[in-house]
Amino acid sequence: MAKNKTKKKPGSNTIAVNRKARHEYSIEEKLEAGVELQGWEVKALRAGKANIGEAYVFMRNGEAFLFAATITPLNMASTHVVCDPLRTRKLLLHKRQLDRLTGLIEREGYTLVPLSLYWSKSWVKAEIGLVKGKKAHDKRQDLKERDWQREKARMMKHKGR
Repeated sequence: MAKNKTKKKPGSNTIAVNRKARHEYSIEEKLEAGVELQGWEVKALRAGKANIGEAYVFMRNGEAFLFAATITPLNMASTHVVCDPLRTRKLLLHKRQLDRLTGLIEREGYTLVPLSLYWSKSWVKAEIGLVKGKKAHDKRQDLKERDWQREKARMMKHKGR
């Protein structure tokens, strides 16, 4: 008798999503970066204990770091390791990517923000975005566009009946 293998859904690899970033910023470019983690952090991420809502990326000495990303330690975490949930974590990028990003964020109004954390095989990856802050009228325009899309979908649904 063959075993019934269930395939994982493609979206189930996501650990955390920064929904606030998609609302507050206009995303110019997306990039994938590895995240340097400790053992307890990997276990906590497997349990889904991450929040990147207030996090951002900064550059120091030609390296990228993830700041203010909260990874809450598990209750059964080791007692001999100091677990700092807000620890600054290094992002793993190629030197060419780091140099390019440094040049891009020096422009007026641009910054780097983590958009999501996800699993790529057994590695934790961060999707970071080069973003520019939205003005209040841009946010209102996005809200109007979203409402219009919703209304259009309703009209098409009723037309088909």
